[in-house]
Amino acid sequence: MRIRPPQKSPDQLRNVKILLGNEISRQIQVSFKMFKRPLSDYNEFQKVLNQAQNIVALTGAGVSAESGIPVFRGPGGLWRTHRATDLATPQAFKANPALVWEFYHYRREVAFNSQPNKAHIALAKYEKICQEQGRKFSVITQNVDGLHKRAGSKNVLELHGCLQQVICTKCKIIEMNMNNPICEALRGRGDPSKKDQDLPIIQVKELPKCSKCQALVRPYIVWFGENLDPDVLENARELVETCDLCLVIGTSSVVYPAAMFAPTVAERGKPVAEFNLSEDPFDEEFSFHFSGPCGTTLPKALGIDL
Repeated sequence: MRIRPPQKSPDQLRNVKILLGNEISRQIQVSFKMFKRPLSDYNEFQKVLNQAQNIVALTGAGVSAESGIPVFRGPGGLWRTHRATDLATPQAFKANPALVWEFYHYRREVAFNSQPNKAHIALAKYEKICQEQGRKFSVITQNVDGLHKRAGSKNVLELHGCLQQVICTKCKIIEMNMNNPICEALRGRGDPSKKDQDLPIIQVKELPKCSKCQALVRPYIVWFGENLDPDVLENARELVETCDLCLVIGTSSVVYPAAMFAPTVAERGKPVAEFNLSEDPFDEEFSFHFSGPCGTTLPKALGIDL
């Protein structure tokens, strides 16, 4: 006697079709992404680069890491026993301005004593080439170390401020201050190997003061929980929305709104080239991905001999 398999109801058949359809769709999407995987082809990139008239380079901590600037994100990203995300806040500065200033004195010393690396220099040199050719080249950086400008870049938009400037907590004037130490009380302080409790307490009156009103100043840095300067953000958006090529260099693209800049360019159908240590691209929609140290991959891609 032959046993018939159980018959499926119309609803069950419909569900099976939906599941099969979803799986086929998923496989097509996977195949399409593999087909669209960003290229690591320097010759093809240079063809695109040479045709571009308005180029934007978005840079992050990975660029400056090759100059010895510590990366305070991810595993081991501590200063003494403190996470940078706990110190770089208005609340931390209000609670203990001396500790926060110690941290930033350390960061200023490191930045002031560091030198631009080949990635910084390549960007500055290529900007000069673009200028001579009547093309536009701009840098939007999440870094606060000032190394792009020291390398010679002129069109630099510093999203998060810079260590060379301070802002008064009272009159809000912004001043350039390259003194190192920025005040006598911070001389010899900021050593990450020291323990907070082993160091003499610094009084607020000893901390850096405004040259105009003598009130306490703080680093001119956009801290966690604060908004970017509206004018800076608007300028960045304009650059992103009008460029015809975007370079993403040494950034993990996790901090908003900068994290959406490159995907926005890709959504407009414009090429995006990523330069990072990671083997895999941040976004499959990017046209190019060059894995390795930026100081090696970027000069090669831009055709700059250093």
